[in-house]
Amino acid sequence: MKQIWGMTILRLVLGVVFLAHGMDKMKMGLGNVAAWFESIHLPGFAAYLVGPIELIGGLLLIVGLFTRYVSAVLAVVMLGAIFTAKLSAGLLNGYELDLALLSMAIFFVLADTAGWSLDRWLTARKSERA
Repeated sequence: MKQIWGMTILRLVLGVVFLAHGMDKMKMGLGNVAAWFESIHLPGFAAYLVGPIELIGGLLLIVGLFTRYVSAVLAVVMLGAIFTAKLSAGLLNGYELDLALLSMAIFFVLADTAGWSLDRWLTARKSERA
């Protein structure tokens, strides 16, 4: 029971953080985010991918739907952020948050369950029908 609570809290926190980052990118305007990406020598079009991925991915994590797949995509986003924008700044005040988020996402890629979630509910319903 404690493990389910822990997984649920971890997934919710990860979802809220990504949702907030996605909302922030939308609020700033993806065009502005694209300009910032270009200023650090990243392709501007990536902003139009990363913003919605963080926003929708965060929402999906909060409800616990497609957790493993969403977490895999968000892990790739975090790897990209670390290696393209944050690594040169060092661990502290650089990529420490990204590393923590990457670790959390990888946990859900590897975990058998995501705590109390729609994924768990759907799996249980599928088992009942079999």
